[in-house]
Order: sequence, then C-alpha cells, then structure tokens
Amino acid sequence: MAVEKPHMNLAVIGHIDHGKSTTVGRMMFETGAVPAHIIEGYRKEATSKGKATFEFAWVMDNLKEERERGITIDIAHKRFDTAKFYFTVVDCPGHRDFVKNMITGASQADAAILVVAAPDGVMDQTKEHVFLARTLGITQIIIAINKMDMVKFDEKRFNEVKKDLSDLIKMVGYKPEETLFIPISSLGGQNIKTISPETPWYKGLALIPALDTFKEPSKPTDKPFRLPIQDVYSISGIGTVPVGRVETGIMKKGMKVTFMPANKDGEIKSIEMHHEEIPQALPGDNIGFNVRGIAKGEIRRGDVCGPSDIPPTVADEFTAQIVVLQHPSALTVGYTPVFHCHTTQTACTFMELQKKLDPRTGLTKEENPAFLKTGDAAIVVIKPTKPMVIENIKELPQLGRFAVRDMGTTIAAGMCIAIKAKQMR
Repeated sequence: MAVEKPHMNLAVIGHIDHGKSTTVGRMMFETGAVPAHIIEGYRKEATSKGKATFEFAWVMDNLKEERERGITIDIAHKRFDTAKFYFTVVDCPGHRDFVKNMITGASQADAAILVVAAPDGVMDQTKEHVFLARTLGITQIIIAINKMDMVKFDEKRFNEVKKDLSDLIKMVGYKPEETLFIPISSLGGQNIKTISPETPWYKGLALIPALDTFKEPSKPTDKPFRLPIQDVYSISGIGTVPVGRVETGIMKKGMKVTFMPANKDGEIKSIEMHHEEIPQALPGDNIGFNVRGIAKGEIRRGDVCGPSDIPPTVADEFTAQIVVLQHPSALTVGYTPVFHCHTTQTACTFMELQKKLDPRTGLTKEENPAFLKTGDAAIVVIKPTKPMVIENIKELPQLGRFAVRDMGTTIAAGMCIAIKAKQMR
C-alpha cells in the first residue's frame, strides 16, 4: 500500500437547485473518480428523458441507487483525490432532506464547499446551511459562486453576491478575508479544474486546486475511542457488521467494546475500509467492522461504540448552549422536538430555560426567561425521552454538538456543556 494521503470529509452545502449535485459530479469527473464514458452514458440517458444538463447530478444519484441495490460495507461515500488530500463527499447533497442528513454524524465534515447560484444569490437555505456548518464545528469553508454562465460571467454580479455572502458568513464567525470565493460553472466546467478564459478578471484558484488550501484536520487519537453507528448489517459467513465513522480515539482488532445506550458488550474481530481489511481505524475513517458477541437486532443506528473500560456517556439530563435559528412562535419549557446528535435522532424535552445570552458577547442578558424566540442564544436543561449518548463538548466535541428539528425545519443548534449521566450498569 502506498502511503495514504491525508483524508478530509467534505460537505457540499447550499440552497436547493443551486447546483450542489452537479458540482460534486463535475469534481468527481475532473479528478478521474468517475470515468468519461460513464458521464457520457448519463448524458445520453438524461437527454432522452428530457433532462439534459443533469448528467453530473446523476453521478451522485446513481451511486445512491447502486448502494440501495447491493449492500456494500463501505457506505455511500464517494472518494476523489486532489494533489494533497483524498476527499470523501459525505452524503448525497441532492435531496430535499439534506439538512437532516447534513446534521447526522456522517456529516461531521472537516470542511465544506458552500454552493450559491449567481443569479439567485443568498437564499434562506444558504443562511440555514451556513449557520449549521458553523454550529456543527465546520471551521473551513470555500464558497463557489455557481451558474456564472447564466449571468454571462459578469464580474459585477460576482462581486454583489460575494459582498452579500461576506456579510452573512461574518455574522457567524467565518472571516471573509480568509475565505476563497470562486466563480464557477459546474455544468460547463469553468474554473473547476483550471481557470477559464471566460473570467479574465478572476485572479484566484480554480475549485479543485483551492481544496488543497484546506488545513489537515488534527486527529483526536488521544481521546477515548468513539464510533456512532450509522447502520448495522448481518452478512452471511461474517456475522454482525456495524458501519460508521470513527470520531475519536483508535479502534483496534481484539478490542473489548461496549455499545450504548444498548448496553451490549462485544469484541472487534475485524475492521474494513474501502473493501480492504485494516488492523486499526483512526478518526475520520468510515469503516465496517465485525463484532463477536452481538446479534444484529441488539444494536442500531444512533448507538455509540466505545471501549468497555470508558464506555460512551448516556445522559439522564444535560445542560446545553443553544441558538434558536427559527421558530414560528416561542419555545418554552415542556417543548419536545427531535434532537439530532451524531447518528441518533431522539425526542428530548426542554426542562429549564436557565438564561438568555447575548449572542455576540456570550454574556447573560436575562435569567430564567419565560420563552425563547428566533435569534436567541440560551443555556437550557434538556431531558431525552429515551436513553441517548451525548458527550461534553469540552471533552469530546465530535459527540457534543446537536441540531434540533421540528416540523421539517431546523429549530435550533447547540452544544452540550454538562451532563447528568444515567447509570447503565
């Protein structure tokens, strides 16, 4: 095996129909991850179905179908390489339910590309995704202003959208002066791999080379091992095979592990990544692993695997700092929406609203407020309706962030700052 390039999990985010799927498909094509004849086949098929221009978007959709047809242990992550990194695009960026997928554990991305269409500029979902990316701990972002062909590669329009986006990202704590804004057309391929003559006014990098400006994420190998389960398969001749992404620590063959909140113990028999057996798995690795002593029905998505001597923490109650992103009226004690944390989706009840904070300074504005509304930041006490694993943000940040969803929208996002643990043994 050649020495592996450093690995980055990449989220591609942005408003629906701004060209996320096409951008991903185009990057896969330009880096050779998807061969030209396959794209050509999709193009013919797309044209015959009256969906010309969809060929790149179909790359991702066909992967989705491919994985629905045959269970491969290596879940729906698609790899492409740049000079410096190998990237895994987490989750198909095309579906309307993308926000939900963006929030679960798989999408604890190391970096993100925000795709914004030049004709439309900033839309509601653009805002929502930027807030979420920030709250979920994505610190590195590149902004691709797409569909430049539809505004005739106009520098003035690019600068208008860039200014609106700069104001938006500054609000949540990204630094516009350190962020790359790239004018692209994913459909035509302009400024994806190389700089196009259509934008003589643009002096920066093309999108794929720009990805190499990301900094390699540090691997939290010194922390206790944690792996949230994404799926569990039963594979004949092998046994129970959970899949997921190592968030912290190191998983090794022979390790004694405990799954929480299922409260089941097992032993790691083998670990597999990209269809190859590996002796150990590190943070960021998307793996399938075989466990001795566990039946398929005993563990499920949302459970977390950890070493038996330092098992994952199950919360009886936890204290959290949240930001209310949008709520039609007011949020009060007793409200029980769904919390998305790593791969779990658990209904949780607001038990106490302790204090309202000034979102800019973090100082207390009001003690024990009666309600919270859109834009408020607060410290709250939360009680899960059934056992769930969550960790303190200071100790294991990868399992300390969550988003709150209700009625199909993201109501709030936050992080766990203290836990009253449930005794499980």
